[in-house]
Amino acid sequence: MPYEAARTRLQIGLACRALCDEDTARLEIDAARYTFARLGATPDRRHAERLLGKAKRTELPGGLTCREAEVLRLVAAGKSNRQIAADLVLSDKTVGRHLNNIFLKIAVTSRAAATAYAYEHQLV
Repeated sequence: MPYEAARTRLQIGLACRALCDEDTARLEIDAARYTFARLGATPDRRHAERLLGKAKRTELPGGLTCREAEVLRLVAAGKSNRQIAADLVLSDKTVGRHLNNIFLKIAVTSRAAATAYAYEHQLV
């Protein structure tokens, strides 16, 4: 089952990368690469090496941080500040502060405009 475990680690790495956790992503993908090399699974090893060579886009539109992009995605999904706070395990005040920062960075003044921005920039 080492091959299946390595394939799973590769998927975990990709999931971490999607969540803007590049450090964990690299660790998981590299562990998968090592196992593929040990097993002689050359195509899978090469795939993992290509993934290690690709850095996740570090700059989000408007200079948003990963957390701000996450909050913006939830706003675009129609969630209230209280629902966002519960989903992300934050206080309502912290969510409000994130929204203020987002609005300033992307130059909008409403949740509707922020939602439109999220869709225009493929954040959702």
